Amino acid sequence: MQYHAICKIIGVLLTIFSLTMLPPVLVAWIYEESTGWLFFRVFLATLSSGLLLWFPMRRHAGDLRLRDGFMVVVLFWVVLALFGSLPFLYMPGSTLRVVDAVFESLSGLTTTGATVITGLDELPRSLLYYRQQLQWLGGMGIIVLAVAILPMLGVGGMQLYRAETPGPMKDNKLTPRITETAKALWYIYLGLTILCALAYWTAGMPLFDAVAHSFSTVAIGGFSTHDDSMGYFNSAAIEAVAVLFMLLAGVNFALHFLAWRSLSLRPYAADPEFRTYFTVLGISAVIATGYLYYTGTFSNFGSALHHGIFQAVSIGTTTGFTTAEYHMWPSFLPVLLLLTSFIGGCAGSTGGGLKVIRVLLLFKQGMREIRRLVHPNAHYLVKVGGKPLPKEVIDSVWGFFSLYVICFTVMSLILAASGLDLVTAFSAVAACINNLGPGLGEVGSNYAGLNDTAKWVLCVAMLLGRLEIFTLLVLFTPTFWRK
Repeated sequence: MQYHAICKIIGVLLTIFSLTMLPPVLVAWIYEESTGWLFFRVFLATLSSGLLLWFPMRRHAGDLRLRDGFMVVVLFWVVLALFGSLPFLYMPGSTLRVVDAVFESLSGLTTTGATVITGLDELPRSLLYYRQQLQWLGGMGIIVLAVAILPMLGVGGMQLYRAETPGPMKDNKLTPRITETAKALWYIYLGLTILCALAYWTAGMPLFDAVAHSFSTVAIGGFSTHDDSMGYFNSAAIEAVAVLFMLLAGVNFALHFLAWRSLSLRPYAADPEFRTYFTVLGISAVIATGYLYYTGTFSNFGSALHHGIFQAVSIGTTTGFTTAEYHMWPSFLPVLLLLTSFIGGCAGSTGGGLKVIRVLLLFKQGMREIRRLVHPNAHYLVKVGGKPLPKEVIDSVWGFFSLYVICFTVMSLILAASGLDLVTAFSAVAACINNLGPGLGEVGSNYAGLNDTAKWVLCVAMLLGRLEIFTLLVLFTPTFWRK
């Protein structure tokens, strides 16, 4: 293990993260809020800590190995959550405890969107901006951004990229150089954010809210500047913009890159994961709309249609925006929508869940086993897009799924043992490990009423979901530490 290199990189990344405390200082100055000094002090504390880690190791030269990349990613997300919690912990009038502040910070960085804060409409705008910014940075991963500059520091970036980026097939690069890949991802991410903010503003959202919600929409985060989330605006145009950009953010960013480079929509049409993604969300939206209208939840079909489509896309992509208290709808529908979050977005997107490609591969593998029962001696291949997949990919997907189920089961049992009812325990773990946010039962609106044990367990669930199980669990295996 290259401990000197790890400390050096953590120091550099923490120094970079400290700069993200400066925009809230500007927001506080614009709106004449006293919180500016709070964010400036947190900036100094974070910057000093980063420099203290980096300075003694600044002359150390050495390439990262793959296991070092995993260690950097996990340590950085933990350290990031701790320093990111400071504004929540020390904001004026704050009643949040350490567990609450860390929960809110980690929820933002992992783009989960679960919150323990109530009364958002009364909070300083600088703090509201900061919450949204956390999600935007966590959406693509601040480490992927830093990969673009790490080679200048004498440290390779591919190990970090493989440990950080979501999806089952992580060795595919958009460009020959990893730094160019990271830049391409961020250009697309930034471009979508700007377009989303302009669209929200044009649709009638105030400029501050437009920028803030564009951060959480493209990041598929779900944080809002209002307690009523998107329902606060009561605008079909704004909801239509949100649906469009949630759909785009849930697509593999590599497809956006290929479509932009070729100036063609063919990369989307040719991708089986993309087709499955839209099919699942389309079916969910149709069922949600029909059920809301059939049960009389909404008096007219138009209301059922726009609420059904919005919530199906929001929950299905694991964004977590709401236009109504969906957890209070007839029980079949909230459970169905929660189950769609297990599928989540496409690999290589900012979405959570198992990822569409994994679910597609699990389905194809299941169908192959059924055919084998009929023809035991036949040799069937699992194909995606007409191409057979290596056995290693199938094994990896099954390994991921088995660990996912085990982690989900264990954490649900711990939450139930801590005193939560089964619906709350099940949905809270589902919402956090899928990086969704709103759950059912006691966590339908927020997580403030949960006990400390439940909150810490859910913090682990959010981290497992963001780092896709393997990246975190590999640190707890003897093989990882064996020389």
